[in-house]
Amino acid sequence: NSSDLYAIMQKVLLREDKIDQDREHFWILGLANNNRLLFIELISLGTVNATIVATMEVFSLALQKRAVKIILCHNHPSGELKPSDKDKDLTDRLLQIGLIVNMPVLDHIIITDQSYLSFADIGLLAELKKSLKYVPSYEIAERMRAEAALIKEQRLEQERYEMAKGFKEKGVAVATIAEVTGLSVEEVEKI
Repeated sequence: NSSDLYAIMQKVLLREDKIDQDREHFWILGLANNNRLLFIELISLGTVNATIVATMEVFSLALQKRAVKIILCHNHPSGELKPSDKDKDLTDRLLQIGLIVNMPVLDHIIITDQSYLSFADIGLLAELKKSLKYVPSYEIAERMRAEAALIKEQRLEQERYEMAKGFKEKGVAVATIAEVTGLSVEEVEKI
């Protein structure tokens, strides 16, 4: 959980021999299928208020080390836990890439030497998963086709029930109604 991860990452950040504690660090934590922590890897070391994260570095490292899920983590040397727009944008982009490479991003944690904020815990990760900003157009088209097919199936199902209801009101035999509408005898009897 996020509090366990914070305890680990706080120790990493506060190691006595660690230099550049006043700069932003960006790590990924790689997980196995059973959510066992496989590795913690520093991806980027930035300035006092920003770090550059190359998405290729995040996922190539995780894939090489055979992780199946990742957690993102970075520090805010200022002590401010509020995610910046850049933090949200980066997370959005990494979420979408994770879907493409079949390596879900489970959380993004911002840490300071005193506390932490988990995107998952505050609902921000779920909100970003709904974003279409970095979803490839072919994926959006596929989602739209699937949604249209679902709506069409629901409409057909509703029409079959309405037809069965009408037949039943007219006294048509249940077995005949089931045969004509494609509903089961049990479904027709429940109408």
